[in-house]
Amino acid sequence: MPDAAALNVLEAIVGATRRIVEVRRGTMALSPLERAAGARPATLGRFRAALRKTAGPRIVAECKRRSPSRGVLRAEYDPAAIASAYERNGAAAISVLTEPTFFDGAPAHLQAVRAAVSVPVLRKDFIVDSYQLLEARAWGADAVLLIVAALTDAELAALLAESRRLMLDALVEVHDRAELRRAIDAGATIVGVNNRNLKSLEVSTHTSEELVGEIPRGVLAVAESGLTTGADLTRLSAAGFHAFLVGERFMTAADPGAALKELLSCPSA
Repeated sequence: MPDAAALNVLEAIVGATRRIVEVRRGTMALSPLERAAGARPATLGRFRAALRKTAGPRIVAECKRRSPSRGVLRAEYDPAAIASAYERNGAAAISVLTEPTFFDGAPAHLQAVRAAVSVPVLRKDFIVDSYQLLEARAWGADAVLLIVAALTDAELAALLAESRRLMLDALVEVHDRAELRRAIDAGATIVGVNNRNLKSLEVSTHTSEELVGEIPRGVLAVAESGLTTGADLTRLSAAGFHAFLVGERFMTAADPGAALKELLSCPSA
């Protein structure tokens, strides 16, 4: 994608998300959502613990039907069945896309996955409003994604505080050194380094290798995007990453669960 003509995909998605949140606020009264969230068991720390507890590579396996960079990844998409297969084959946690416009996600996908698996579930979306955190808790998520590039410092700090209040872990995603500093200053305890540039959609695992040394001890480090081989996991584990978020490699496989099992069983993994 030429730089001069590159669409800032992140800006487009965030703009669409803000409009969607406004619509949902007007459709779903706050009190029923609060009651549904309050009825969920407290799970703060569960997602984080899952990314530390096993000896081998800890993988957050992703359910997503479509991506802006590659289009439809899986025409026949059953997130509950996919998540169940991930759990059977060793996933530490499941990530579920709920963004509808660019990823074909939906609240029902997360709810179906929550009902199908016992491992922690991450709501992966473009969180810009505390209303979305309440939704995530009500739908059964254990954790949410907060993208530093999509938020001001004040928004990031407020959403981190609100996620803790709602007993949700937060995976705080960064793409460069400046964003990493902002994440740490805001109090992030789980940092995801996304190897995909959300403005150009280009992918390079060098991003993870360059940033991991600057993630403080005690902060859990997760590498995201562009991870396809056991060698990738071995190299980045040695560099200091605790866990890995993998999506497209599994979503484009004939059997996503088998693809996860294969990746985990690679001699280099």
